[in-house]
Amino acid sequence: MAKINGNTIKPGMVLQHNGGLWVVTKASHVKPGKGGAFANVEAKNLETGNKLNERFRSEDKVERVTLEQRDFSYLYEQGDALVFMDDGTYEQIELQKDWVGEDSIPYLQDGMKVVIEMHEGRPIGLELPDHVTLTVAETEPTVKGQTASSSYKPAVADNGVRIMIPPYMSAGERIVVDTSTGEYVRRAD
Repeated sequence: MAKINGNTIKPGMVLQHNGGLWVVTKASHVKPGKGGAFANVEAKNLETGNKLNERFRSEDKVERVTLEQRDFSYLYEQGDALVFMDDGTYEQIELQKDWVGEDSIPYLQDGMKVVIEMHEGRPIGLELPDHVTLTVAETEPTVKGQTASSSYKPAVADNGVRIMIPPYMSAGERIVVDTSTGEYVRRAD
């Protein structure tokens, strides 16, 4: 771990502070007319999700942490846990569903490649691929003449996620969805 000055903190950095790991979400640097420069930092705890607002002076030293990013494949669900396999060592790990998050779970598919950020052998974060291909399970039928408008219609994908799709699409079609926003991107090839 490297020690950095308080005035070099930027959003996205991971810091070890007050006995926890914090990811910086906002950092504004202030140089008042009187006194030393400082940085107002907003951070989120990677383990508990708590938020922190802290002021670091330019001469303060902070521990910067580098997380190891490892490639894993999603295997299967086992009770309250999800099982992933390390693509390099073939070692399997179980992560609790509430740790993974209910926003991410529906997008997981057998064999899907994910990136798990590790710190000292402990999982800290999980990154899904940017896009995932889903099948439209149900939607309203297309009404003739309705396809000219730019409005979208509601649909349910095969994983149970509700999504808005173009009016000309029907059930059974494959679509590409953005995993971070849950929005329709394009028709799958």
